[in-house]
Amino acid sequence: MASEEETLRRLVVELQVLEGTAETLQSRISLVGAALTELRVAGATLEGLGKEERDAELFVPIGGGSYIGARLGSVDRVVVGIGAGVAVEKTLKEARENVENRAADLEKTREALLQQLSQVVEKIRDGRARLEELTARMRQEGAGPVREA
Repeated sequence: MASEEETLRRLVVELQVLEGTAETLQSRISLVGAALTELRVAGATLEGLGKEERDAELFVPIGGGSYIGARLGSVDRVVVGIGAGVAVEKTLKEARENVENRAADLEKTREALLQQLSQVVEKIRDGRARLEELTARMRQEGAGPVREA
């Protein structure tokens, strides 16, 4: 009997750890998704800018759903962030390639996180099934009240 109770406790702890892992993975997936959305917007913007004429009038987002009017100068050179607060100047084509490559890398990361999450969710399902089986067996054996996790 004590062995089953210890197994039950370990199973509950394991499920709690797995659920915490699943939450962490979901949070990371959300962050990667937000970064992907930002890169896709940047890619679409760069593509659109490549089609505009010099001195074209644009509305530039300044945050909070607000925009200011501006005139387009040269789009021959674009300043691109490369991380850690560092930015470099690139051609429009190089900037678009950079954004596309970063988006592709993030998509791979997202897929890997989704795969990890799927594995963790499967382990949670298996653990819950084992937990239900064990608690049912303990009830049948007259172990007294068994509290479900």
